[in-house]
Amino acid sequence: MATQQKYDENSIKILEGLDAVRKRPGMYIGSTDKRGLHHLIWEIVDNAIDECINGYGDYIKISINKDGSITVEDHGRGVPIGMHESGKSTPEVIYTILHAGGKFEEGSYKVSGGLHGVGASVVNALSKWMTVTIYKEGQINTISFENGGHLKEGLKQIGTCPQSKTGTCVTFMPDPEIFKSTNFSFTTITERMQESAFLISNLTIEIVDEEDGRDTKFHYENGLVDFVEYVNKEIGKQELHKVVNFNGIKQGIEVDIALQYNEGYNENILSFVNNVKTGDGGSHETGFKSGITKAFNDYAKDNGLIKGKDSTFDGSDVREGLTAIISLKVPEALLQFEGQTKGKLGTPEARTVTEQITYENLKFFLEENREIALAIVDKAARSKVAREAARKARDAARNGKGKDKKEKLISGKLAKATGKDSMKNELFLVEGDSAGGSAKTGRNRETQAILPLRGKVLNCEKASSNDISNNEELNTLTYAIGAGIGNDFNPEDSNYGKIIIMTDADDDGAHIQILLLTFFYRFMRPLIEAGMLYIANPPLYALDFGKTKEYVATDEELEEKKKTVKQQFKVQRFKGLGEMDAEELYDTTMNPETRSLIKVSITDAALAEKRVSVLMGDKVEPRKEWIEENVDFTLEDNFKR
Repeated sequence: MATQQKYDENSIKILEGLDAVRKRPGMYIGSTDKRGLHHLIWEIVDNAIDECINGYGDYIKISINKDGSITVEDHGRGVPIGMHESGKSTPEVIYTILHAGGKFEEGSYKVSGGLHGVGASVVNALSKWMTVTIYKEGQINTISFENGGHLKEGLKQIGTCPQSKTGTCVTFMPDPEIFKSTNFSFTTITERMQESAFLISNLTIEIVDEEDGRDTKFHYENGLVDFVEYVNKEIGKQELHKVVNFNGIKQGIEVDIALQYNEGYNENILSFVNNVKTGDGGSHETGFKSGITKAFNDYAKDNGLIKGKDSTFDGSDVREGLTAIISLKVPEALLQFEGQTKGKLGTPEARTVTEQITYENLKFFLEENREIALAIVDKAARSKVAREAARKARDAARNGKGKDKKEKLISGKLAKATGKDSMKNELFLVEGDSAGGSAKTGRNRETQAILPLRGKVLNCEKASSNDISNNEELNTLTYAIGAGIGNDFNPEDSNYGKIIIMTDADDDGAHIQILLLTFFYRFMRPLIEAGMLYIANPPLYALDFGKTKEYVATDEELEEKKKTVKQQFKVQRFKGLGEMDAEELYDTTMNPETRSLIKVSITDAALAEKRVSVLMGDKVEPRKEWIEENVDFTLEDNFKR
């Protein structure tokens, strides 16, 4: 329901000025890389979506313009155009003053994800220029800014429009002095906007790339049900039942949940608050997990499917093979995000409300759908057996049982670190014995352990669990890390604070990286989520200047050196890490003082699931389609890689 309260210049309240955004952009948008660049779009789009979820407008258009700027257009009420009490026009206040917005005034918005004006002013501060066009009260008004939010031209009327036409159109050019790259990705934008279209039934979102002529529209009538079906289709696992969708409202918090089980072993939970993705979870995810665990345990006990006080399902048991979308609408008065990038919900009430609504609705569904309930309980029971067997095996290993066999398995392979502080120790996974020999010789023995891998490890996306449990290389790797595997994995038990994949800087090395990443994603995902998995960045070339050497990691860097360095030098291309001597390998790739590591992270759970399933799965067509869409075979550089 759209609130009927008036939204005008009196709705805008200034809390504080816009300071230090350009000096410390990471505090406001997370980073200045591709992720931070696209966050500028999300901030403006969040404001447009806030209009939609409050009942104003059902259309949003995002355009990547030919000059590299971005335009976001909505059909909401339009930014207020009257004079503000500060003596400035209201649009100038909204787009130049941090924490100036309509969300602070009670009644202007029922719920919101972005704080209207906070994100807008931050985007303005980090832009080379910005222009805002407002359709409101039969007028077309515009205001423009330049050089990080400085007023270029004040608010002025440039035309008229029908009274029924309302909305705001924002165009901005990211500042190249702030961002490492200002090239927007059509794919990144469409994937994010598709999620928003799923979350608001009957909202139409259009994305246009003016340079390439691409145009995509999203519109879904069944909301979260369509979302779950889409995710499970991308995963490619057989579903066990139709999508279950339920909702409710308590303490002013609206909860909407859709879920479906498939034959897979991985859980995939995506959560949103006021249409903002909470990638780091929060109180609502905790409540959902508690509610679903309690519902299944109570159902199983009431129907005699499990007996005894110790015969309960663990949370991981009942979430095996689960795909779930959690969407909350939280009133502004209760809304608590952790950080400006809104990655985690902190609202305490959301946990209790989500748990109650999940438990009540799911318990009723299970009682009314016995066949489905029994299928899911049976799956949870099998997960419980496997989990307990893995726990017993791990306990036995810790107590010395079977330890001799496993020690023998890694003897001669693993060069252990002598230091006792596991969180300071690092495990390097090295491609082949040759590179392993150099790494073992050159390493810091106190903190660095080396595990050479023979050839390419198993593709865990295509292999059965039995294949994985019988694979010697993966068994060796699992035992070396020492923190379990699958649902039994606990990063706190790891023998190392960093696991570093160190392969050759060529196609085979990249392939081994991908295979290892697939294994870690599927069976040690908490390791990634804890920020403990890294990829080494070895050089591809050594430049010999006679008395000194320099190293470059890519063909592009080499070509740049050839253009800019006037001194003569010889070029040596490393075919593999084994070609480096121990000192050279340590200095370029292993030394914490000089090396460059890439931290592996999951920024988008749904997208990560989709990428792994498509690129590493057993279905050829989706992979072929992705390659044809994303790889330009006319570029020579693609063949080099």
